[in-house]
Amino acid sequence: MNNTPLRVLIHGASGRMGKALLRLAAEDESLQVVGAVVGRPPSQRVIDGVPHFAAREMGGAPAFDVAIDFSLPEGFDPILALCVARGAGFVSGTTGISPAQREALAASAGKIPLVWASNFSLGVAVLDELVERAAQALAAWDCDIVESHHTQKKDAPSGTALTLGAAAQRGGAQPHYASLRAGDIVGEHLVQFTGLGERIELVHRATNRDIFARGALHAARRLRGKAPGSYRVRDLLD
Repeated sequence: MNNTPLRVLIHGASGRMGKALLRLAAEDESLQVVGAVVGRPPSQRVIDGVPHFAAREMGGAPAFDVAIDFSLPEGFDPILALCVARGAGFVSGTTGISPAQREALAASAGKIPLVWASNFSLGVAVLDELVERAAQALAAWDCDIVESHHTQKKDAPSGTALTLGAAAQRGGAQPHYASLRAGDIVGEHLVQFTGLGERIELVHRATNRDIFARGALHAARRLRGKAPGSYRVRDLLD
Protein backbone atom coordinates (compact mmCIF):
# COMPACT_ATOMS: atom_id res chain seq x y z
CA MET A 1 0.00 0.00 0.00
CA ASN A 2 1.35 3.43 -0.97
CA ASN A 3 1.20 5.81 1.99
CA THR A 4 2.68 8.77 0.11
CA PRO A 5 0.04 11.49 -0.39
CA LEU A 6 -1.45 11.52 -3.87
CA ARG A 7 -0.34 14.66 -5.71
CA VAL A 8 -3.38 16.30 -7.26
CA LEU A 9 -3.73 19.13 -9.77
CA ILE A 10 -7.20 20.72 -9.80
CA HIS A 11 -8.24 22.19 -13.14
CA GLY A 12 -11.19 24.57 -13.07
CA ALA A 13 -10.43 25.55 -9.49
CA SER A 14 -12.45 28.79 -9.55
CA GLY A 15 -15.74 27.04 -10.29
CA ARG A 16 -18.20 25.64 -7.76
CA MET A 17 -16.85 22.12 -8.08
CA GLY A 18 -13.25 23.31 -8.08
CA LYS A 19 -13.76 25.19 -4.83
CA ALA A 20 -15.40 22.14 -3.25
CA LEU A 21 -12.48 19.96 -4.37
CA LEU A 22 -9.95 22.37 -2.84
CA ARG A 23 -11.86 22.52 0.44
CA LEU A 24 -12.39 18.77 0.78
CA ALA A 25 -8.89 17.80 -0.38
CA ALA A 26 -7.41 20.09 2.29
CA GLU A 27 -9.16 17.96 4.91
CA ASP A 28 -7.74 14.68 3.55
CA GLU A 29 -4.21 13.70 4.62
CA SER A 30 -3.98 11.16 1.78
CA LEU A 31 -4.09 14.00 -0.75
CA GLN A 32 -1.72 16.84 -1.57
CA VAL A 33 -3.00 19.54 -3.88
CA VAL A 34 0.12 20.70 -5.70
CA GLY A 35 -1.61 23.23 -7.93
CA ALA A 36 -4.89 24.84 -8.90
CA VAL A 37 -5.62 26.02 -12.44
CA VAL A 38 -8.03 28.90 -13.07
CA GLY A 39 -9.11 30.59 -16.28
CA ARG A 40 -7.58 34.03 -15.76
CA PRO A 41 -4.34 35.07 -14.07
CA PRO A 42 -5.00 34.77 -10.34
CA SER A 43 -4.92 37.83 -8.10
CA GLN A 44 -2.95 35.74 -5.57
CA ARG A 45 -0.31 33.24 -6.61
CA VAL A 46 -0.62 31.12 -3.46
CA ILE A 47 -3.90 30.66 -1.62
CA ASP A 48 -4.04 28.53 1.53
CA GLY A 49 -0.69 27.04 0.59
CA VAL A 50 -1.78 25.99 -2.92
CA PRO A 51 -0.03 27.54 -5.95
CA HIS A 52 -2.49 28.93 -8.50
CA PHE A 53 -1.88 29.08 -12.25
CA ALA A 54 -3.74 30.66 -15.14
CA ALA A 55 -4.84 28.14 -17.75
CA ARG A 56 -2.18 29.31 -20.18
CA GLU A 57 0.49 28.80 -17.52
CA MET A 58 -0.39 25.29 -16.40
CA GLY A 59 2.54 23.77 -18.26
CA GLY A 60 4.59 25.18 -15.39
CA ALA A 61 2.62 23.30 -12.74
CA PRO A 62 4.69 21.01 -10.48
CA ALA A 63 4.67 17.22 -10.84
CA PHE A 64 1.32 15.60 -10.12
CA ASP A 65 -0.09 12.08 -10.07
CA VAL A 66 -3.66 12.87 -11.11
CA ALA A 67 -5.45 15.91 -12.51
CA ILE A 68 -9.11 16.48 -11.62
CA ASP A 69 -10.90 18.53 -14.25
CA PHE A 70 -14.24 20.29 -13.82
CA SER A 71 -14.04 23.08 -16.34
CA LEU A 72 -15.44 23.99 -19.76
CA PRO A 73 -15.08 22.16 -23.09
CA GLU A 74 -12.59 24.75 -24.35
CA GLY A 75 -10.27 23.91 -21.46
CA PHE A 76 -10.59 20.14 -21.83
CA ASP A 77 -8.00 19.53 -24.57
CA PRO A 78 -5.03 21.27 -22.88
CA ILE A 79 -5.43 19.52 -19.52
CA LEU A 80 -5.89 16.12 -21.16
CA ALA A 81 -2.77 16.73 -23.28
CA LEU A 82 -0.80 17.76 -20.18
CA CYS A 83 -1.79 14.54 -18.39
CA VAL A 84 -0.69 12.45 -21.37
CA ALA A 85 2.61 14.34 -21.59
CA ARG A 86 3.25 13.87 -17.86
CA GLY A 87 1.99 10.26 -17.72
CA ALA A 88 -0.51 11.31 -15.04
CA GLY A 89 -4.03 10.05 -14.37
CA PHE A 90 -7.03 12.09 -15.50
CA VAL A 91 -10.39 12.47 -13.75
CA SER A 92 -12.93 14.66 -15.54
CA GLY A 93 -16.49 15.72 -14.99
CA THR A 94 -16.49 18.39 -17.70
CA THR A 95 -19.72 18.15 -19.66
CA GLY A 96 -20.59 19.22 -23.18
CA ILE A 97 -17.44 17.79 -24.75
CA SER A 98 -17.54 17.23 -28.50
CA PRO A 99 -17.32 13.94 -30.43
CA ALA A 100 -13.73 14.84 -31.33
CA GLN A 101 -12.90 15.34 -27.66
CA ARG A 102 -14.46 11.98 -26.83
CA GLU A 103 -12.23 10.43 -29.49
CA ALA A 104 -9.21 12.11 -27.91
CA LEU A 105 -10.28 10.73 -24.54
CA ALA A 106 -10.51 7.21 -25.97
CA ALA A 107 -7.08 7.54 -27.62
CA SER A 108 -5.53 8.84 -24.40
CA ALA A 109 -6.84 5.81 -22.50
CA GLY A 110 -4.18 3.79 -24.30
CA LYS A 111 -1.52 5.89 -22.55
CA ILE A 112 -2.87 6.87 -19.11
CA PRO A 113 -5.56 5.72 -16.66
CA LEU A 114 -8.58 8.00 -16.86
CA VAL A 115 -12.21 8.33 -15.90
CA TRP A 116 -14.82 10.67 -17.36
CA ALA A 117 -18.30 10.72 -15.84
CA SER A 118 -21.40 12.88 -15.98
CA ASN A 119 -21.93 12.20 -12.27
CA PHE A 120 -19.31 11.25 -9.67
CA SER A 121 -21.73 10.30 -6.92
CA LEU A 122 -20.78 6.87 -5.58
CA GLY A 123 -24.48 6.17 -5.03
CA VAL A 124 -25.23 6.86 -8.69
CA ALA A 125 -22.39 4.51 -9.65
CA VAL A 126 -24.12 1.73 -7.71
CA LEU A 127 -27.48 2.72 -9.20
CA ASP A 128 -25.98 2.42 -12.68
CA GLU A 129 -25.08 -1.20 -12.02
CA LEU A 130 -28.48 -1.97 -10.46
CA VAL A 131 -30.30 -0.48 -13.46
CA GLU A 132 -28.34 -2.63 -15.89
CA ARG A 133 -29.01 -5.78 -13.86
CA ALA A 134 -32.72 -4.98 -13.51
CA ALA A 135 -33.04 -4.36 -17.25
CA GLN A 136 -31.44 -7.73 -17.99
CA ALA A 137 -33.81 -9.53 -15.63
CA LEU A 138 -36.97 -7.63 -16.66
CA ALA A 139 -36.66 -7.58 -20.42
CA ALA A 140 -40.40 -7.28 -21.12
CA TRP A 141 -41.06 -4.48 -18.62
CA ASP A 142 -41.42 -0.77 -19.37
CA CYS A 143 -38.49 1.40 -18.29
CA ASP A 144 -38.97 5.07 -17.40
CA ILE A 145 -36.42 7.54 -16.06
CA VAL A 146 -37.63 10.68 -14.27
CA GLU A 147 -35.04 13.28 -13.28
CA SER A 148 -35.61 16.38 -11.15
CA HIS A 149 -33.28 19.35 -10.77
CA HIS A 150 -33.25 23.04 -9.78
CA THR A 151 -34.82 25.61 -12.05
CA GLN A 152 -31.47 26.91 -13.32
CA LYS A 153 -30.47 23.62 -14.95
CA LYS A 154 -30.89 23.96 -18.71
CA ASP A 155 -30.10 20.55 -20.21
CA ALA A 156 -32.85 17.94 -20.19
CA PRO A 157 -32.69 15.03 -19.81
CA SER A 158 -29.75 15.42 -17.47
CA GLY A 159 -26.43 13.80 -18.29
CA THR A 160 -26.95 11.42 -15.38
CA ALA A 161 -30.36 10.39 -16.71
CA LEU A 162 -28.80 9.62 -20.09
CA THR A 163 -26.02 7.64 -18.41
CA LEU A 164 -28.60 5.60 -16.50
CA GLY A 165 -30.53 5.17 -19.74
CA ALA A 166 -27.40 3.78 -21.39
CA ALA A 167 -27.11 1.27 -18.54
CA ALA A 168 -30.73 0.24 -19.13
CA GLN A 169 -30.05 -0.15 -22.85
CA ARG A 170 -27.04 -2.36 -22.16
CA GLY A 171 -29.44 -4.57 -20.22
CA GLY A 172 -31.88 -4.68 -23.12
CA ALA A 173 -34.45 -2.05 -22.05
CA GLN A 174 -35.63 0.94 -24.07
CA PRO A 175 -35.91 3.82 -21.57
CA HIS A 176 -38.27 6.77 -21.77
CA TYR A 177 -37.36 10.09 -20.11
CA ALA A 178 -39.16 12.83 -18.21
CA SER A 179 -37.60 15.96 -16.70
CA LEU A 180 -38.76 18.25 -13.90
CA ARG A 181 -37.26 21.63 -12.98
CA ALA A 182 -38.35 23.00 -9.61
CA GLY A 183 -36.98 25.05 -6.73
CA ASP A 184 -33.45 24.25 -5.61
CA ILE A 185 -33.46 20.47 -6.08
CA VAL A 186 -29.82 19.33 -6.21
CA GLY A 187 -30.63 16.20 -8.16
CA GLU A 188 -33.04 13.27 -8.07
CA HIS A 189 -33.18 10.31 -10.44
CA LEU A 190 -35.91 7.69 -10.48
CA VAL A 191 -35.58 4.63 -12.71
CA GLN A 192 -38.87 2.75 -12.83
CA PHE A 193 -39.50 -0.72 -14.24
CA THR A 194 -43.18 -1.53 -14.66
CA GLY A 195 -44.72 -4.90 -15.42
CA LEU A 196 -48.25 -6.26 -15.21
CA GLY A 197 -49.43 -5.71 -11.64
CA GLU A 198 -46.06 -4.71 -10.20
CA ARG A 199 -43.42 -2.00 -10.30
CA ILE A 200 -39.81 -1.57 -9.17
CA GLU A 201 -38.45 1.89 -8.39
CA LEU A 202 -34.73 2.62 -8.06
CA VAL A 203 -34.12 6.12 -6.71
CA HIS A 204 -31.10 8.27 -5.94
CA ARG A 205 -31.50 11.65 -4.23
CA ALA A 206 -28.64 14.12 -3.84
CA THR A 207 -29.06 16.64 -1.04
CA ASN A 208 -25.56 18.14 -1.06
CA ARG A 209 -23.28 18.93 -4.02
CA ASP A 210 -20.22 17.88 -2.04
CA ILE A 211 -21.02 14.26 -2.94
CA PHE A 212 -19.80 14.90 -6.49
CA ALA A 213 -16.48 16.35 -5.30
CA ARG A 214 -16.03 13.51 -2.81
CA GLY A 215 -16.67 10.99 -5.57
CA ALA A 216 -14.12 12.64 -7.86
CA LEU A 217 -11.50 12.56 -5.09
CA HIS A 218 -12.34 8.90 -4.45
CA ALA A 219 -11.86 8.14 -8.17
CA ALA A 220 -8.52 9.99 -8.18
CA ARG A 221 -7.26 7.92 -5.26
CA ARG A 222 -8.38 4.67 -6.91
CA LEU A 223 -6.64 5.51 -10.20
CA ARG A 224 -3.26 5.35 -8.48
CA GLY A 225 -1.37 2.33 -9.75
CA LYS A 226 -3.95 1.50 -12.41
CA ALA A 227 -2.88 0.47 -15.88
CA PRO A 228 -3.73 2.80 -18.76
CA GLY A 229 -7.38 2.51 -19.68
CA SER A 230 -10.81 4.10 -19.49
CA TYR A 231 -12.53 3.41 -16.17
CA ARG A 232 -16.05 4.02 -14.92
CA VAL A 233 -16.75 5.27 -11.41
CA ARG A 234 -18.39 1.90 -10.69
CA ASP A 235 -15.10 0.20 -11.65
CA LEU A 236 -13.37 2.17 -8.88
CA LEU A 237 -15.71 1.50 -5.97
CA ASP A 238 -13.60 -1.21 -4.28
